[in-house]
Amino acid sequence: MKAFLDKDFLLNTDAAKVLFHEAAENCPIIDYHCHLSPREIYEDIRYDNITQVWLGGDHYKWRLMRSAGVPEKYITGDAPDYEKFLKYAEVVGKAIGNPLHHWSHLELRRFFGYDGILNKDTAPEVWKLANEKLQSAGYTSRGLIMMSNVDTICTTDDPIDSLEWHEKLAADKTFPVTVLPAWRPDKAMNLEKETFLDYIGKLAEVSGIEIKTFADLKKAIVKRLDFFAAHGCTLSDHGLNYVMYAPASDAEVERIFAARLNGQMPTAQEEAAFKYAFMLFVGGEYHDRGWVMQLHYGCRRDNNGPMFRKLGPDTGYDCVDNTASSTETAAFLGALEEKGKLPKTILYSLNTNDNAAIDTILGCFQNDEAIGKIQHGSAWWFNDHFDGMTEQIRSLASLGYLAGFVGMLTDSRSFLSYPRHEYFRRILCRIFGEWVEQGFFPEDMDTLKGIVADISYNNARKYFNFQKKEI
Repeated sequence: MKAFLDKDFLLNTDAAKVLFHEAAENCPIIDYHCHLSPREIYEDIRYDNITQVWLGGDHYKWRLMRSAGVPEKYITGDAPDYEKFLKYAEVVGKAIGNPLHHWSHLELRRFFGYDGILNKDTAPEVWKLANEKLQSAGYTSRGLIMMSNVDTICTTDDPIDSLEWHEKLAADKTFPVTVLPAWRPDKAMNLEKETFLDYIGKLAEVSGIEIKTFADLKKAIVKRLDFFAAHGCTLSDHGLNYVMYAPASDAEVERIFAARLNGQMPTAQEEAAFKYAFMLFVGGEYHDRGWVMQLHYGCRRDNNGPMFRKLGPDTGYDCVDNTASSTETAAFLGALEEKGKLPKTILYSLNTNDNAAIDTILGCFQNDEAIGKIQHGSAWWFNDHFDGMTEQIRSLASLGYLAGFVGMLTDSRSFLSYPRHEYFRRILCRIFGEWVEQGFFPEDMDTLKGIVADISYNNARKYFNFQKKEI
């Protein structure tokens, strides 16, 4: 019987072991999409206990605890941190088949040196060990990043953000990790939201552009894009219900925007027309700037109304949606291509049924502007587990060019989440090892090691045009 989480965890062939330990294991990490706070990185915060760094804001863990019947007071409520930790330990100790069981134990081993099994019986000793470590030298936000061999982080930032913490981090020569903003303009596009008009007012204020028309909005967006570019931004990120294709005349888009400014809520058709016009515009801007456009879709958000009103968004009440249309996705990219304005683009669908569609869409728009100009993003959110990662990798390999893949991201709010990259790399090497073992690919270890290192690190650096920070 194979030991749990030994040095060859998930590596089931000799080739897989060689590839992981000699090509993947020691590659630095580029975390090109996450939700870490640049302020917390700059201030080099220290957590009082493992509950704060591990459970605070982590809706993956919150969903698991709710599924196990844990009362909300131990999840997002006012229960003491120790009691919250005990509840999580009890639940994760029995979470067979859930990636949180693997991730949690990888995190305990990599950051705290705990080689045991976390459950209700061992929780007190883990609490004591982890908290002692958290108060020792190096166990701050920056220290945890450094322990993980991270060299580049892209946070998620709104167009109205001052980017003051990015400025301070860029000027801090004592911290060798590059921390860059990533442009997330959802609030500027979501005119169906009750908060849209207030947001437009804030955007007008920070941009210095009075926004009375859609043309004005575009001018304000350009000014903020310039500001982000001056702070090293090279990529955008969009959270969409689906990728829309709803052409409308300029006059019609202006009418829709004017009506919304006057307090009129849009119809579904008007909403789609406005968002399509917005995305065409920013997509062209990204192309001209050499930025990458990331499109995350296939999610239905905030399904539990009472809990959304109590806790707000991103608290564990979202699900996979099935409304994404490959027709509209392909048509949107085609419209940008017609204008000569299609940027490098990464497509992520939360619905694994879209894997083949995405991988065939990629092939319609690839060219020599970049290796893998259009990418199938890493298995995302509900899919970043063994089966989800395996399916995404196999689909991309079958229908595209896996060797050009930009690899894993954390999509996380936790400084302890970086072992997810190790998890991904082990699965990647496992798949490659199986293909060699089965005679699907030659036992050309030099070529295979190069592909593994590229997917783990090199491809992302080239694709996003990242430069190492000067210190």
